[in-house]
Amino acid sequence: MADASFKDYVLDQLKSVGGVAARAMFGGFGIYKGGVMFGLIADDGLYFKVSDENQADYVARKSGPFIYESAGRKPITMSYWKVPVEVLEDVDEARAWAIKAYDVALKARKDSGKQPKPRRMSHAGPRPRRR
Repeated sequence: MADASFKDYVLDQLKSVGGVAARAMFGGFGIYKGGVMFGLIADDGLYFKVSDENQADYVARKSGPFIYESAGRKPITMSYWKVPVEVLEDVDEARAWAIKAYDVALKARKDSGKQPKPRRMSHAGPRPRRR
Protein backbone atom coordinates (compact mmCIF):
# COMPACT_ATOMS: atom_id res chain seq x y z
CA MET A 1 0.00 0.00 0.00
CA ALA A 2 1.24 3.49 -0.81
CA ASP A 3 2.28 5.62 2.16
CA ALA A 4 -0.76 7.30 3.75
CA SER A 5 1.38 10.22 4.98
CA PHE A 6 2.38 10.97 1.36
CA LYS A 7 -1.32 10.87 0.40
CA ASP A 8 -2.07 13.38 3.18
CA TYR A 9 0.77 15.62 1.95
CA VAL A 10 -0.56 15.51 -1.63
CA LEU A 11 -4.09 16.38 -0.48
CA ASP A 12 -2.71 19.26 1.57
CA GLN A 13 -0.75 20.58 -1.43
CA LEU A 14 -3.89 20.39 -3.59
CA LYS A 15 -6.42 21.80 -1.12
CA SER A 16 -6.61 25.10 -3.05
CA VAL A 17 -8.03 23.15 -6.02
CA GLY A 18 -11.12 22.42 -3.90
CA GLY A 19 -13.02 19.17 -3.57
CA VAL A 20 -10.00 16.90 -4.07
CA ALA A 21 -10.17 13.53 -2.33
CA ALA A 22 -8.27 10.25 -2.34
CA ARG A 23 -9.67 6.73 -2.45
CA ALA A 24 -7.67 3.56 -1.83
CA MET A 25 -7.21 1.41 -4.91
CA PHE A 26 -4.85 -1.38 -5.99
CA GLY A 27 -2.25 -0.70 -3.30
CA GLY A 28 -2.29 3.05 -3.94
CA PHE A 29 -4.77 5.88 -4.09
CA GLY A 30 -6.89 7.44 -6.81
CA ILE A 31 -7.07 11.26 -6.72
CA TYR A 32 -10.57 12.53 -7.50
CA LYS A 33 -12.50 15.75 -7.91
CA GLY A 34 -16.25 15.60 -8.39
CA GLY A 35 -16.19 11.85 -8.97
CA VAL A 36 -13.59 12.17 -11.75
CA MET A 37 -10.20 10.52 -11.27
CA PHE A 38 -7.43 12.81 -12.48
CA GLY A 39 -4.47 11.45 -10.55
CA LEU A 40 -3.06 8.50 -8.72
CA ILE A 41 -0.53 7.79 -6.02
CA ALA A 42 1.59 4.69 -6.47
CA ASP A 43 5.03 3.76 -5.19
CA ASP A 44 5.14 7.05 -3.24
CA GLY A 45 4.83 9.08 -6.44
CA LEU A 46 2.03 11.31 -7.69
CA TYR A 47 0.84 10.87 -11.27
CA PHE A 48 -1.60 13.12 -13.14
CA LYS A 49 -3.78 12.40 -16.17
CA VAL A 50 -2.02 13.41 -19.39
CA SER A 51 -3.05 13.96 -23.01
CA ASP A 52 -1.66 15.92 -25.94
CA GLU A 53 -2.91 19.04 -24.14
CA ASN A 54 -0.47 18.83 -21.22
CA GLN A 55 2.10 16.13 -22.05
CA ALA A 56 4.72 18.70 -23.13
CA ASP A 57 4.85 20.00 -19.52
CA TYR A 58 5.91 16.55 -18.33
CA VAL A 59 8.34 15.93 -21.17
CA ALA A 60 10.01 19.30 -20.49
CA ARG A 61 10.57 18.20 -16.87
CA LYS A 62 11.94 14.80 -17.98
CA SER A 63 9.00 12.98 -16.43
CA GLY A 64 7.55 9.72 -17.65
CA PRO A 65 4.35 7.67 -17.63
CA PHE A 66 3.11 5.28 -14.99
CA ILE A 67 3.89 1.74 -16.14
CA TYR A 68 2.82 -1.43 -14.39
CA GLU A 69 3.12 -5.10 -15.12
CA SER A 70 0.04 -7.21 -15.01
CA ALA A 71 0.48 -10.85 -13.98
CA GLY A 72 1.89 -12.74 -16.94
CA ARG A 73 1.49 -9.83 -19.34
CA LYS A 74 3.76 -7.27 -20.86
CA PRO A 75 4.14 -3.84 -19.20
CA ILE A 76 1.12 -1.54 -19.51
CA THR A 77 1.66 2.20 -19.96
CA MET A 78 -1.10 4.40 -18.58
CA SER A 79 -2.03 7.97 -19.47
CA TYR A 80 -0.82 9.18 -16.06
CA TRP A 81 2.61 10.80 -15.82
CA LYS A 82 4.72 11.42 -12.73
CA VAL A 83 4.44 14.90 -11.25
CA PRO A 84 7.97 16.22 -10.69
CA VAL A 85 8.85 16.76 -7.02
CA GLU A 86 9.58 20.47 -7.57
CA VAL A 87 6.06 20.92 -9.01
CA LEU A 88 4.40 19.17 -6.08
CA GLU A 89 6.42 21.21 -3.58
CA ASP A 90 5.19 24.50 -5.12
CA VAL A 91 1.52 24.88 -4.13
CA ASP A 92 0.69 27.27 -6.98
CA GLU A 93 2.38 25.13 -9.63
CA ALA A 94 0.84 21.95 -8.20
CA ARG A 95 -2.58 23.60 -8.39
CA ALA A 96 -2.06 24.61 -12.04
CA TRP A 97 -0.90 21.10 -13.02
CA ALA A 98 -3.80 19.50 -11.11
CA ILE A 99 -6.36 21.72 -12.84
CA LYS A 100 -4.91 20.83 -16.25
CA ALA A 101 -5.01 17.12 -15.36
CA TYR A 102 -8.59 17.44 -14.13
CA ASP A 103 -9.58 19.17 -17.38
CA VAL A 104 -7.91 16.35 -19.36
CA ALA A 105 -9.78 13.73 -17.30
CA LEU A 106 -13.10 15.57 -17.77
CA LYS A 107 -12.57 15.74 -21.52
CA ALA A 108 -11.64 12.04 -21.68
CA ARG A 109 -14.77 11.16 -19.69
CA LYS A 110 -16.95 13.34 -21.93
CA ASP A 111 -15.41 11.81 -25.07
CA SER A 112 -16.10 8.31 -23.72
CA GLY A 113 -19.71 9.15 -22.86
CA LYS A 114 -19.28 8.14 -19.21
CA GLN A 115 -20.93 10.08 -16.42
CA PRO A 116 -19.44 10.50 -12.93
CA LYS A 117 -20.79 7.91 -10.51
CA PRO A 118 -22.92 9.38 -7.74
CA ARG A 119 -21.41 8.96 -4.29
CA ARG A 120 -23.34 6.59 -2.06
CA MET A 121 -24.08 7.72 1.43
CA SER A 122 -23.07 5.36 4.21
CA HIS A 123 -26.55 5.72 5.69
CA ALA A 124 -29.65 7.77 5.01
CA GLY A 125 -29.72 9.51 8.35
CA PRO A 126 -30.12 8.78 12.02
CA ARG A 127 -31.26 5.28 12.77
CA PRO A 128 -34.56 4.87 14.57
CA ARG A 129 -34.31 4.10 18.26
CA ARG A 130 -35.34 0.70 19.52
CA ARG A 131 -37.58 0.57 22.49
